[in-house]
Amino acid sequence: MIIDEDETPRPRPARLTKLPLDLLGVAELQSYIDELRAEIVRVEAEVGRKTSHRSAADAFFRKG
Repeated sequence: MIIDEDETPRPRPARLTKLPLDLLGVAELQSYIDELRAEIVRVEAEVGRKTSHRSAADAFFRKG
């Protein structure tokens, strides 16, 4: 079976740089976890805003 190059999934680039965890102390690891959690909160808030906007647009264009 021949697979066309366009059909193969392309690897996504990493969005976060992975830190060498073995070089960090416990306090640094906890700080890193806090930073990651803050970023997750920020991204989840953006997902919520975009979902809300999409729902409002869908409702607007369904009226007719």
